[in-house]
Amino acid sequence: MRRFAYDFEKPLVELETKLDELKQLESAEKQDIAFQIKYLEEQIQKLRLRTYSKLTPWQKVQLARHPDRPRTNDYIEAIFTDFIELHGDRIYRDDPAIIGGFARLGDTRAMVIGHQKGRNTKENVLRNFGMPHPEGYRKARRLMKLASKFQLPLITFVDTPGAYPGIEAEERGQAVAIAENLLELSALAVPVIVAVIGEGGSGGALAIGFGDRMIMLENAYYSVITPEGCASILWDGEGGADRAAEALWLTADKLFKLGIIDTIVKEPLGGAHHAPALVARDLKRELEKSLKELGRTDPAELVEKRYLRLRDIGFYSQESGVAKTLNLNALTGE
Repeated sequence: MRRFAYDFEKPLVELETKLDELKQLESAEKQDIAFQIKYLEEQIQKLRLRTYSKLTPWQKVQLARHPDRPRTNDYIEAIFTDFIELHGDRIYRDDPAIIGGFARLGDTRAMVIGHQKGRNTKENVLRNFGMPHPEGYRKARRLMKLASKFQLPLITFVDTPGAYPGIEAEERGQAVAIAENLLELSALAVPVIVAVIGEGGSGGALAIGFGDRMIMLENAYYSVITPEGCASILWDGEGGADRAAEALWLTADKLFKLGIIDTIVKEPLGGAHHAPALVARDLKRELEKSLKELGRTDPAELVEKRYLRLRDIGFYSQESGVAKTLNLNALTGE
């Protein structure tokens, strides 16, 4: 069965398919076939390096959306123990696009919250493709309050193209739900660690995506808007998503230079779905490291530093009638 591939991956997948066909031949052990297999393996390795070693921002966005990429529940299962999922916002309903509950990271009890996408069409319809309704964010806020009540560190996993923009979501107060989550996060007197594992789009990501430590997978993205949304607004169809992805500085390496994230977790060539256990192990290591460091900080100091961190992301200036928000020190290396 051929695996899913984006256009830039198709030459590689075609070679891998041909290699699999050769290996399944009854004559695969014969010298001439064995030679072809060895030659193809060498060519595949070279092409894999060329394909994935210098990805464009748009290609990284595509990998962040890959249907085989590990989801929040995959990381919860691989990293945590004793996970107890909690449901509902106590107002309207349970939103499957947000999952969360109590868990243990090693010997440390924690509260875990994350966006949840599906694996197939049926699951994605159930999970609304990882785009939460207001009740999803209210559920997340309820769990944030529980973390505060029981003095548990909060760990969140970000993987959404954005909050659901439908009429019913607006009718139920989408903007207010996101704003209240941001208010809650800003004053939460427990360590807050954020892991961006795939897509990190708009306020839908920010609603559970800001804390004391920001960890990001190498091929994830974190942005005020999706590349397609940016292109449609700024260029009215004249500029493509690839151009917007380049301009938005939404990749992990660029965000690290800007000081917005703290740590980048490396991925294998081709993305996290090629070695999910390895990525989960490295992500767990970073989570444990952050918990240990933040656990030494006084709660009041945590809140103050979080506020200063937010203020330090950039500054606002207006030159020649054009508004700019940039961290110039990060860009110049000063």
